Amino acid sequence: MNPNAFANLPLTPTLLANLDTLGYHEMTTIQAQSLPPVLEGRDLIAQAKTGSGKTAAFGIGILHKLNPAWFAVQGLVLCPTRELADQVANELRRLARGEANIKVLTLTGGAPMRPQIASLEHGAHIVVGTPGRIRDHLGRGTINLSHVQTLVLDEADRMTDMGFYDEIAGIVSACPQRRQTLLFSATYPDDIRRATEPFLIDPVEIKVEAQHTGDAIEQRFYEVGFDERDHAVGRLLKHFQPASTLAFCNTKVHCQELADELRSQGFSALALYGDLEQRERDEILVLFANRSCSVLVATDVAARGLDIANLGAVINVDVSKDTEVHIHRVGRTGRAGESGLALSLCAPNEKKWVRLIEEYQGAPVAWHDLKELDDEGREAAPAPMVTLVIHGGKKDKLRPGDVLGALTGDAKLTKEQVGKINVTEFQTYVALDRHVAELAFQRLNAGNKLGPDFGGFKGRSFKMRFIEA
Repeated sequence: MNPNAFANLPLTPTLLANLDTLGYHEMTTIQAQSLPPVLEGRDLIAQAKTGSGKTAAFGIGILHKLNPAWFAVQGLVLCPTRELADQVANELRRLARGEANIKVLTLTGGAPMRPQIASLEHGAHIVVGTPGRIRDHLGRGTINLSHVQTLVLDEADRMTDMGFYDEIAGIVSACPQRRQTLLFSATYPDDIRRATEPFLIDPVEIKVEAQHTGDAIEQRFYEVGFDERDHAVGRLLKHFQPASTLAFCNTKVHCQELADELRSQGFSALALYGDLEQRERDEILVLFANRSCSVLVATDVAARGLDIANLGAVINVDVSKDTEVHIHRVGRTGRAGESGLALSLCAPNEKKWVRLIEEYQGAPVAWHDLKELDDEGREAAPAPMVTLVIHGGKKDKLRPGDVLGALTGDAKLTKEQVGKINVTEFQTYVALDRHVAELAFQRLNAGNKLGPDFGGFKGRSFKMRFIEA
């Protein structure tokens, strides 16, 4: 029998059957190492990168002991960002769908309080949220954490970096002392170890090395002058032509400068950094995920917790001084059996950091010359999609099927010309093939008496506009 099969674990037949339908046939390294102690009820410190399967590891742990007939918050997952909380909640819902009526509730900032309070009044089994918003609910007395059996701190290093320690400590104190605490972190430096020690009792500690197989990801290093790197990024993009690229800079200012430079060259590029408004951040991520933006320029802090599928390339515009951070950056490409490309630009004064990378991976890096690039005369291609924003969402009972029906009906598009459809509370984002988007807009508006910026969906008219990088 396969030693990494989920069937080896003491799980219910219903949960095992659901895991099988979800394609979870064999445990990842983090799951194989963490699930046995988690299912025994032990506290855990797990060091593993994003994309390692950690959400399923703690999700299975929460569900294993959860009582669906008891409407109390039995599982609490704290995440650093709204995006990660949404991803985790969706994954938990998938894992729980074999059981009847398990309610997973997301509580994050940037969303109105009143609907969250109403949802809490109806009861929830598992809450996934950001520390600030959970602390707000505690302060208002709208959430009761006295029955929490499993507390998960996901991306603990990231939450501490963002200054959430006091909120986390307050939340932990509102949970029962007799609980299981699972801490997941990409890195676990001594300061975070000391800070989180009071939250855990005799924890099992595991670490999954942040290494990547050389055959999945091709790494290339290029030496550049410090002032030449932004121009060099454009050259790399024209030569390799990745469908989507995540470019890392060490500072917010550099992110903004590089995104501006790339847009001036004709690329669809946007910058993501720490102090953006939540609405701006959400729109940028929607545009990148639905291929209306080809290059996302980000700081490490802003990019943590993002799980972006099918990423064509990672460009390290600035070499990270932290070797593990470099490994995590690189590990965002080449996932799920796909080949990946990681390109690093290095100024002469950064070579000492590259030597640390070589020591860490136990092999020399591959140096290449920018003169090898075949970018002469190549134009920057715009992103293949543009995004149509419809000013109507879940509150208006608008569903993805309604939008697709109008686009393939009234607008006469094929399904292949319509990309991702994201329906939020108040707005809907639709990716459309760039070549037909304007015509589709006109057809949706044809005969609309409310004016040229409205379109018909589900028998009603909603205001529409385009956004793109």
